[in-house]
This record gives sequence, structure tokens and C-alpha cells, in this order.
Amino acid sequence: MAKTTRRRPNLRFLFAHPAHFLALGCGSGLAPKAPGTFGTLFAWGSFLLFRPYFDDFQLLILFAAAYLGGIWLINVTGRALGDPDHGSIVWDEIVPFWLVLLLTPASLTWQLAAFLLFRLFDITKPQPARYFDEHVKNGFGVMADDLIAAGYTLLVLALLKLALA
Repeated sequence: MAKTTRRRPNLRFLFAHPAHFLALGCGSGLAPKAPGTFGTLFAWGSFLLFRPYFDDFQLLILFAAAYLGGIWLINVTGRALGDPDHGSIVWDEIVPFWLVLLLTPASLTWQLAAFLLFRLFDITKPQPARYFDEHVKNGFGVMADDLIAAGYTLLVLALLKLALA
């Protein structure tokens, strides 16, 4: 069984297990303030890097695998940290935001709006995201609340696109 700690993870923890490295967003979750925002920024930057190499279908398959694998990554890392939804765990921001970016027009304005909306919904956790955040304390619940935030983000972006058409 993994040793648990309640202190802030460090570089040693990040590199102690591949699950920790990914769950902590390749280090973006180590940010001392607003790690979720840094994780989402990491998602944005990494999406821009790998997007040209994959078609939409390939990315959907990759994101589904990353989402399902994220449940395990977060369970492993959350147990090691002694908190299933430790603030430094940001894989739950990364994968849903990749999906948002895939479905968002590829302009800076639309992507910035997506980023701001996603952070708003991730922080405020409108229902049913709040339910998962408060009652499902495992990798599934941690991933689910951010997927719901992504859904709200995409809904608002679609409404904005309709309003501006």
C-alpha cells in the first residue's frame, strides 16, 4: 500500500510514479497558487502542440482513453496524497479541456472564452458537478465533475455562437 501524506507534493513525488506525473499534469499541478488554472493552461498549450498530428476521430479515441485512464491515475495519486481530490491533481482539468478545445473554433478569442468559461464552471461547480465533487470521492467523481464543467462550457459557447450568427 502507498504511503500517504497531507503535505504539498514536490518534484520527488511527481517523479515517484508515472501516475503521479500524469495526474499532476506533468508538473503543472505543482503551482503553489491556482494549480487548476495552471493545469488548464497546460491543457491548452499541449493541445496546440499535438492537434496538428491527429484527426478529430483519433483525438476523441485518445481523449476517451485519457479520461478512463485518468480515473485510475487520480485514484493512485489521491491515495498517495491522502486526498482523492488534492488540488495538485489536475488531470481532471486537462482531459475535459482538451475536449472543449477540440469542439471550439480555432481562434484565440473563442479559445480564450472557452478557457474562462471552463475555469468558471470548474470553480463554481453547478449541479450535477457539485454532487460529484461532494459525494463521489474517487477518481471517477473527480473526473466527472470536470467533464460536466466542460459540458456547461460547450453549451454556453454554442449559445454564444448562435447569438453572434
